[in-house]
Amino acid sequence: MRSRWFVGKDGVAPPKAYRSAILWSLVSSLIFPCAGFAQSNSAAARTPFDVAWLADEQGQGDAASTKKEGEANGDLDFLNKDIQELSRTQVKAGTAMGTEVTSVSRQTSTIGQSPAAVFVITNEMIRRSGYRTVPDLLRLAPGVKVAKISSNSWAIGIRGQQSRFSKLLLVMIDGRSIYNPVFGGVFWDMQDLLFEDIERIEVIRGPGGTIWGANAVDGVINIITKKASESRGVYAEVGGGNYDLLNEAVRVGGGDDEFSWRMWGKHFERGPGYLPGEGLAWDDWRAGNGGFRMDWDPCRCNHFTALGQFFAGSEGQRSIWPVPYDPFYQVFPEDMDFTGQSVLLRWEHTTSEDSDWKFQTYYDRNYRKQVMGDQMWTTMDFDFQHRFPLGDRHNVIWGLNHRQIFNYEPDGSFFLSFSPTHITYNEFSGFIQDEIELAEDRWFLTAGTKLGRDNFCGFQVQPSIRLLWTPDERHSLWGAISRPISTPALYQETGTVNFGPSADPVWPTFLQLTGTNGSKSEKLLAYEIGYRTQATERFSWDVATYYNVYEDLHGFAVDSFNWVDPYFVAHSDWINDVGGTAYGVELSACWDITDRWRLWGFYDFQYLQWEVGSAQETLVYGDGDLPMQQFRVQSSWTLSPTWDFDAVLRYVDNLKGLDVPRYLTMDLRLAWKPTEHFEAAIVGQNLLDTHFYEFYAEPYGLGATEVRRTVFGQMVWRY
Repeated sequence: MRSRWFVGKDGVAPPKAYRSAILWSLVSSLIFPCAGFAQSNSAAARTPFDVAWLADEQGQGDAASTKKEGEANGDLDFLNKDIQELSRTQVKAGTAMGTEVTSVSRQTSTIGQSPAAVFVITNEMIRRSGYRTVPDLLRLAPGVKVAKISSNSWAIGIRGQQSRFSKLLLVMIDGRSIYNPVFGGVFWDMQDLLFEDIERIEVIRGPGGTIWGANAVDGVINIITKKASESRGVYAEVGGGNYDLLNEAVRVGGGDDEFSWRMWGKHFERGPGYLPGEGLAWDDWRAGNGGFRMDWDPCRCNHFTALGQFFAGSEGQRSIWPVPYDPFYQVFPEDMDFTGQSVLLRWEHTTSEDSDWKFQTYYDRNYRKQVMGDQMWTTMDFDFQHRFPLGDRHNVIWGLNHRQIFNYEPDGSFFLSFSPTHITYNEFSGFIQDEIELAEDRWFLTAGTKLGRDNFCGFQVQPSIRLLWTPDERHSLWGAISRPISTPALYQETGTVNFGPSADPVWPTFLQLTGTNGSKSEKLLAYEIGYRTQATERFSWDVATYYNVYEDLHGFAVDSFNWVDPYFVAHSDWINDVGGTAYGVELSACWDITDRWRLWGFYDFQYLQWEVGSAQETLVYGDGDLPMQQFRVQSSWTLSPTWDFDAVLRYVDNLKGLDVPRYLTMDLRLAWKPTEHFEAAIVGQNLLDTHFYEFYAEPYGLGATEVRRTVFGQMVWRY
């Protein structure tokens, strides 16, 4: 099954291989792979896309002939190996269809065989982007809306919503969820990694709840780091500029074929954003983090992984309601501090080519001291999955998960308080998914469901069905229907939130929201159709369309209005009365004009409209909070073996609901690589304006600052 497409475990090709595919791997080393870019002279640089599974026998004589030809041409030295060695060699391909992905179906597959809107951000794309934060890296993926709120906060969304905590997105690092239970989303300022060690970022636009569970509603983002064996030696970087004041990192790694390890540390200092009429703002940001990874392969059938990370940082803060006469409107003299630690253990066992199982557990602890009160939460997660064939046409994967989250709010504030101050809740879930090969190497039907139970919403079911047609290696057409859910955040269940006072000097009003125990889960019914093709050896494109129907989203309506000198207090409970529809199209393309010059980019369009069940106004969802259109075009040009030049043009439509105008901006990067061990680069970002808003504009600022034009330099040493 999937003999032409499926990627083997760890990218290892089986003994049976086409001679033509091996020769193609030589060609692909000379041209740019279609979802990444040409390789630099750096020994650390790798071809971004692993090839599809190759079938059919190749004789020893053919291998010897190919070996001789390769030696004559001075090609890659893997052709000097015998057929047994070759069967264990990771072969490369130049097509986007063969790009390896694991987040779509929890097993290793390719983009061409994925019935979902998936995009892979490769390590080479990360290097050439010049970005310094994880949220900014997501700008590289089509269909992802990234807007900077302040120097240390972002609003990120896919399709349905773009919000501060990205509530309807599931975000993971090496399979570890970084979900925050209090606000139901992600604290993006607490997520940082050594970018050199990121292998790829898989971005799935659309539901993933069938295998990943609650909150994988609008999309799934999985950041996957390199194995320790791929980061041996020493790596160091240092840089700085007018906004990214200082960036420094170091990593060391070692080991052998059986056991490998690495340790790394990183520190940065980032300046503040800009406030019109005031100059530099209050939201400067600094943090340090580090971690380790160990991989152990005692035999061919077992693989053990241990990962750990720790971080600490601080950033400027002020009241969340910036009204000049508000007594709470101020820049706080103490910075907001945060710390965190995590440890992950994973055991992967391969029974056969078509059967394996994996057990993973992790512990995650986080703490934040902020204007809305101190917060501490810990997560313990246990996950097991098993894949096996059933007959000749069924590929079944199933799994069980238990997650326990403990949250403690020791010191509430005027803005946010909890009762009780500590809570422990558990999530139990299981999933099963069957991929059925309806016609050999042509039609595939994938059906499955996730079953789960949690403290808030009880028993939940998240089914989906997906159909894939692959007439040949260059084309694939897919469609899907899914029904994911999102569980309530803790502040919607047990918290009391105060907003205010309003900007009206005559009617200065506080809005008080009280958590409602027993809220329903938010639901989505999603319809998707997509098509992707490798039109020529140098040109590929991908299009995905969707229609989303949202139900039971959380909103609120005022149920009482009282005078509490000197303010009016409007009281409200959280209610599930918001619905809506969203539809759109996402188009991406890649064109290798020459062996040294690539153009790639994307365009997406979305229309969104919310419908409120109550006659009262809801402040949670608003039309116009997402850009209707955006595009990105990037030119990546290898000027010579020692010089790279990248130019990016980005456009984002206006946010009518937030009074944010549309903007067009440009980024440039010039890199010099005199040796395989050293690289120096200078990067300019947001070059067409000195400063501008990306999300929120006064008087709706809510702590927002303008993005600044930035220039910084960086030096990298690899050995």
